[in-house]
Amino acid sequence: MLCVSQSNVFLYVLSLKPSKKILFWVKMAVFAALVAYIGHVLRQQRFDWAVVQRQLRSVTYPELWASALLLLTPINWGFEALKWQILLRRVEPTGFWGAYRGVLAGVSLGFALPAQLGDTAGRVLSLRSGERGGAIGASLVSGGMQFYVALVFGTIAWAHHLTIAPERDNLAGRWLLLGLAVLSAGGVAFGLVRHRLVRWLEIRPGLSRFASYWNVAGQYNDSEIGLALCAAALRYLIFSIQFYLAMRLIGIDLPVRISASGIGLVFLVKTLTPAFNLLSDLGVREAASLWVFAPFDVPAPVLLTATLTLWVANVLTPVLVGLIWVWKLKWSVHDHS
Repeated sequence: MLCVSQSNVFLYVLSLKPSKKILFWVKMAVFAALVAYIGHVLRQQRFDWAVVQRQLRSVTYPELWASALLLLTPINWGFEALKWQILLRRVEPTGFWGAYRGVLAGVSLGFALPAQLGDTAGRVLSLRSGERGGAIGASLVSGGMQFYVALVFGTIAWAHHLTIAPERDNLAGRWLLLGLAVLSAGGVAFGLVRHRLVRWLEIRPGLSRFASYWNVAGQYNDSEIGLALCAAALRYLIFSIQFYLAMRLIGIDLPVRISASGIGLVFLVKTLTPAFNLLSDLGVREAASLWVFAPFDVPAPVLLTATLTLWVANVLTPVLVGLIWVWKLKWSVHDHS
C-alpha cells in the first residue's frame, strides 16, 4: 500500500506542470541567456586563477570565514524546516526533524527535477498520510512566503542600489522600483483577503477540482502566517549572511551597505528568474552577481569563485545529505513492491 500511495503521489505532483514543453523551453532559453551573459563578461575579463589566488592570500583568518559559512548551513535549512513544520500542522502535524528530513529530500529531488516540483515531491513523499492535496498546497504557500520575503527585501535593496550606483538611477530604474513596491504592497493585500479569495475560487466553474491545493491557504490564522513569515525572514537573513561570508572568504571586502544591497538584489533576481533545476539556479546567481556588482569593480573571477563557494556550501552539501532520505524513500517503495 505504501508503494502505491507514494508512487501515486509522485506521479500526481509530476502531472501538475502546465504546458510542460513550453515551460521547459522557456526555462532552457533563460538558462542559455544567463550562460551567454557570463561568457560575455568572462571574454571581457578573462578568468585568471592568479587573480583568485592573490585574493585568497590576502584574506586574514580564512578558516574563520569558512567555518562560519558552513556552520550556518544547517541553521539556514533549519529555518526552512521550521516554516514547513508550521504550515504542515493544518495537514499532518509533524516534528521538527521530520520536517527537516522532508525539506532535505525536496532539495535533493529539486537538483534533478524542476526546482519547485522536486521540492514539493520530496516533501509530499516524506509524509505518512495520504493528504497529498493539502500538503502540495502547504508547500506552495511555503515557497510563496519565501518569494515574498525576497521580494520585499529586494525592493529595499534596489532602492538603496539606486543611491550608490547613479548610472542605474534612471527612468527605467525608478519604474522598476515602483513596480516592486506595488508588488510588495500587493502581498499585504493578498494576505488580508486570502479567506475570501479561497471561497471565491471554490465556486468558480472548472477550478473546484484544484480546491484541495488552495483550501489550506485559507485555513491558516494570522498567528500561523506571522510565525511562518518570521521563519522565512530569518532564513533570508541567514543565507544573506552566508553570501557575505563567502565574499569575505574569497577576499571581497566591500562596505557592508554595498554588500547588503547587492546580495539583496542577487537574491531578488534569483527569485524572479525561472530556473530549470538547482543546477541551472547556479547560473542565475552568477549572472546576477556579475551585473549587480559591476559598478564596484569586483574582478569577475573572484566574484564567480565566491558565488560557487556559496552554492557548494548552501546547496550542494544539503543535496548530498538529502540523498540519504531520498534513498530511504526509494527503498521503502522497493520493499513494498
